[in-house]
This record gives sequence, structure tokens and C-alpha cells, in this order.
Amino acid sequence: MTTQRTQLQQMHDLAPILMMSAWGIVIAVTSVLFLYAGYLLDEWLGTAPNFMLGLFFLAIMTTIGRLYQEAWLKIRGGKK
Repeated sequence: MTTQRTQLQQMHDLAPILMMSAWGIVIAVTSVLFLYAGYLLDEWLGTAPNFMLGLFFLAIMTTIGRLYQEAWLKIRGGKK
């Protein structure tokens, strides 16, 4: 019983680290996808680098905003 409780405690201790790792991956992937979509739009419209930079910063701002919102909800205890 003690071993099982210890394993559950260890998994519980790793939860914040796994959550931050997942958010890091989300930020990286969305940034690259929006950057590429902006590049394609700029190539199509001939407006380099306007859309590329705009979509890149949009992706960064929205994912960090979403991370902040989730962290705030965790701090408040999950209440909306």
C-alpha cells in the first residue's frame, strides 16, 4: 500500500512539469504553423513579411494568453 501511495505521489508531483512541457510544445507548434501560413500568404499576395510576422505574433500572444488563463484558473482552484 505504501509503495502504491508513493508512486501516486510521484506522479502527482510531476503533473505541473508535464503541463508546462505540453504548453511549451503547443507554443512551438502553433508558432511554426502560423509562421508558415503567414509565409504562404505573403508569397501569394506579395506582401513579405507582413502576414508572416503578424500571424507569428498572433500565435504567440494567444497561446501565452491561454496559458495564463489556465494558470489563473488553477490558482483560483478551478472556479470560473
